[in-house]
Amino acid sequence: MSTEPLRCAGALIVDDDGRLFFQRRSPHRRLFPNCWDVVGGHLESGEDVEAALRREVTEETGWTVARLIRPVGEYRYVGDDGLERIENDWLVQVEGDLDRPRLEAGKHTEYRWLTEEDLPLLDEHRDVNDGLIRRIAEEAFAALRAMGR
Repeated sequence: MSTEPLRCAGALIVDDDGRLFFQRRSPHRRLFPNCWDVVGGHLESGEDVEAALRREVTEETGWTVARLIRPVGEYRYVGDDGLERIENDWLVQVEGDLDRPRLEAGKHTEYRWLTEEDLPLLDEHRDVNDGLIRRIAEEAFAALRAMGR
């Protein structure tokens, strides 16, 4: 078994109002059950971050990545499964009906578009993810402010 960290990509999808998209993970998921999360997942063999972002956005929402706006950050964490991960998160714009994401059945149960004022919602089940998703969201909103959005 490899001792290298698993590589992951996360998409912070932004709408025209400057809100960010989050989805709640199913309570049956092994990693971060019932927590709010960004769109994303593990890189497949031979895949780079951009390709993974494009694939994951389509798989998890039915939308298509229109543009990678800018990187948000790189995050290292150890999941509930004991495996180390390195996640690269990006702000992205998508094409599709933003009022009708096609959530992956069995993986996600609901979604929300959040403003910066809504971030306390991401603290639900913080004991499971140690506030990681909220930290990522705060940095994404800071990046949007720096861009004047």
